[in-house]
Amino acid sequence: MSTPPPRKSLGQHFLADDNILGVIARLAELDARDVALEIGPGLGVLTTFLAARCSHVHAVEIDRRLEPHLRELDAEPNVSLHWGDALRLDLAGLDPAPTKLVANLPYNIATPIVAESLDRLPTLDLWCVMVQREVADRFFAVPSTKAYGAVSVLIQLAAVRTGFHPVSRTVFRPPPNVDSALVAFRRTPLPEGFSGIRRVVEGAFAHRRKTLANSLQLAGVSTREAAAAALAVLGLDPSVRAEALAPPVFVELTRMIA
Repeated sequence: MSTPPPRKSLGQHFLADDNILGVIARLAELDARDVALEIGPGLGVLTTFLAARCSHVHAVEIDRRLEPHLRELDAEPNVSLHWGDALRLDLAGLDPAPTKLVANLPYNIATPIVAESLDRLPTLDLWCVMVQREVADRFFAVPSTKAYGAVSVLIQLAAVRTGFHPVSRTVFRPPPNVDSALVAFRRTPLPEGFSGIRRVVEGAFAHRRKTLANSLQLAGVSTREAAAAALAVLGLDPSVRAEALAPPVFVELTRMIA
């Protein structure tokens, strides 16, 4: 059976080295009771590995060219194959409900998939995802750094990092032109009103070169005056930019301007 070439438009890079699977098993803390959600199974290398170690695997794939490679897996009693766009499917309605997201995520949707899953997939308690190295660095970046952004704030409000492993380009076929990394993190209790916090965080970083107050106004989240007044109460200069605020400060800011 010929292997279809990965599609750049879908951010595909197929796993081709079984050695990385052991690292995934360790960072994902795989257990026989787990229900794994895999987005972008590709040729099914990781899917097969997960199916042998988990109670159930939900594999979500958008590329129908891969159906011949995944058909046998779909016949397994503990594997459910779902065709479609992971950003559009009702993943919260999967049965049994997924407890871990374990995936070599397509590069072009890695950040939105993780961000969306934080509150929209409340049954997830652990993530172990393969992403571009620069994306992995963003997830747990610290304030006032170039990598720090909205996804950094949201993930750090929802989880703690439990593992990190740089990944060689040679584990993929064909090798990508960028470095990758496995990053694992475990859920912590979400702050109350997380959806509102997310709206403020995304608005704050929507116009990164603007002051936070101006960015919130441009994003339609708050008036500049209300945001500046809230920042003053928090002891922050009205001209501060979003990248200077630690994640917990966004929780307080949201409560003041929401």
